[in-house]
Amino acid sequence: MHNQGIGTWITRRSMRSMDDVAISFRDESLGYRALAQRIRRLAVALADRGVSAGDRVAYLGNNHPSFLESLFATATLGAIFVPLNSRLAAPEIEFALEDSGATTLILHADLRDLARAGAWSTGVTRRIIVAGDSYPAVESYDEVLTSGADVELDVPVTLDDPALILYTSGTTGHPKGAVLTHGNLTWNCFNAIVDYGVHAAERVLLISPLFHVASLSMGALPVLLQGGRVILHEKFEPAHVLKTVAAERVTMLAGVPTTFQMLQEHPDWDTTDISSLQHLTCGGSTMPERMLEAYEQRGLSFSCGYGMTETSPGATAMPPRMSKAKMGSAGIRHFFTDVKIVDEHGADAPVGAVGEIWVSGPNVITEYWRRPEATAAAFVGGWFRSGDLGTMDDEGYLRISDRLKDMIISGGENIYSAEVESIIMEIPEISSVALIGVADERWGEVPLAVVSLKGGAHLPADAIAQHLNGRLAKYKIPQHVVFTDELPRTASGKVRKADLRARYGSGTPLN
Repeated sequence: MHNQGIGTWITRRSMRSMDDVAISFRDESLGYRALAQRIRRLAVALADRGVSAGDRVAYLGNNHPSFLESLFATATLGAIFVPLNSRLAAPEIEFALEDSGATTLILHADLRDLARAGAWSTGVTRRIIVAGDSYPAVESYDEVLTSGADVELDVPVTLDDPALILYTSGTTGHPKGAVLTHGNLTWNCFNAIVDYGVHAAERVLLISPLFHVASLSMGALPVLLQGGRVILHEKFEPAHVLKTVAAERVTMLAGVPTTFQMLQEHPDWDTTDISSLQHLTCGGSTMPERMLEAYEQRGLSFSCGYGMTETSPGATAMPPRMSKAKMGSAGIRHFFTDVKIVDEHGADAPVGAVGEIWVSGPNVITEYWRRPEATAAAFVGGWFRSGDLGTMDDEGYLRISDRLKDMIISGGENIYSAEVESIIMEIPEISSVALIGVADERWGEVPLAVVSLKGGAHLPADAIAQHLNGRLAKYKIPQHVVFTDELPRTASGKVRKADLRARYGSGTPLN
C-alpha cells in the first residue's frame, strides 16, 4: 500500500482481529471489521465532498465513536484532523478554525450553538452533525457515512506527513497548533506498548476527552493498534466509572490526580471489584502520597509520567514498581525517546542540578502550524525545549521543579497566564495583572488573579469573571481575585511571580 499512515490501522487490524470488539459506547459495541467498513465509507464520503490530502477537518464534540472514525477517515485521505476542545468559548473555537484553515467541521448536536457561534465567520464550508438531524447547510453524519462506498482508498501518505493539529494554550496570547505527524503518533504508540505493556486483551476505559492528546495517544491509539477494546465515556462520573470497571473488567485506566481522587473518595470505592485493573497511568501533575497509598491498599500502582502535546505526548514514564521508591518523580525516559537537563547555556547539567528539560525522539513534533518563528525558538540541534525546569538523578529519574512558561494545570487542563492576562487587561480600571496557580484540594491548582488598579479606580472582584465569561473556557477564569497596590517586579520590570506564589499559593478567597 502507498498509505503508511495511521489511516490504514483499523483495516489492517480487522484482518487479524475480525469481529473482536474495538469500541464500546453506551450499550453498543463495534467490532474491528464493522469499524473498518465505517471508516472506509466515511473516507469515500468525505472525498466525494471535496476533502483531499492536506485539507483540515475539524471535530467539535465529546467522546464518541465518530471521533475515532473521523480521525482514521481523515488520515486515510492524507488530510489533517483538528480536534477542538469542547470546553472552549466561541472566540477560541473561531481562532482555531481560522488559524488551521479548516474547511470541514464535524460537530455534535449538543454543541450546535457553540459551533454556530465559533464557525460562522471562518472558512468552514462543510458542516456535518453527529447525533442530530440534518438542516440547511448541515448534513447528518450517519447519512454522510452511509453515502460512501465501501472501497479501500490508497492515498500516498508517509510517516512524515501531518496527521493532527492540536492547539496548545498560548504563552503569548494565542494558542499554537502543534503538528503531529503519522510517525509521531506511531512511535508514541510504540513507547506506550513497550513501557506500559499494552496488549491485545487490553480494555481501556477513557474517562478523559479524546481531544486531549494523552487520552487519544496514550489510551485509544495504542490499544487499537494492538487489537484491544476502547470503552468510551462521554463525561467523567465516578459512580459510572466504578460500575464500568467492574462490569467490563477494565484493565487500563488513565486520568489526572483529581479524577483518581474522586474515584477513591466515592462511597462505592470500597465495595467495587477493581481486581481487573492492571495499568493505571496518571499525568498532569504529581500524584499526592496519600493517594498513592490509598490505591496501593487495593493492590494498585501508578505509572505517573511527564509529557506535553509536542511530544505526542509521552516523554517519561514511571515503572509502577518504582512508584513508591521514587515518589514525586515523573519516571524515566520512554523507550524510544531521549530526555536531558541543560543549564542556561544549553550544556548538559550535572546530576541533581536544576535546568530546563529538553526532549528528542521520533514522537516529538518538528513544527508549529504556520509558526516558523515559534518553531525555530522551540528547537536547538534537534532537541525540543520544553520550557519546564527539572532535575535528573543518577538513575535517570526526572523530577519536575518549576515551569518557565508559568503554566497552570487545573484538573489536567493547561492554562497559560499570558492568554488570560491579555483579556483581563482589557478592563479599563486595571493597571496590571498577574495570573498564578494556587493550591486546590480537588483540582490541584486553580487560577488566581493578582490585580493592581489605576489610581482612584474601584472594581468589584466578580467583574473579572463577568468580563471573561463567554470569552474563555470556564476553567481558565480565575476562581480567586486579590487586589494589591503594586505588583512585585524585577529591575527589568518583569513581575516576580515566585513572590506572588509564596504569598498567595495556599489559595485566597474572593475579596
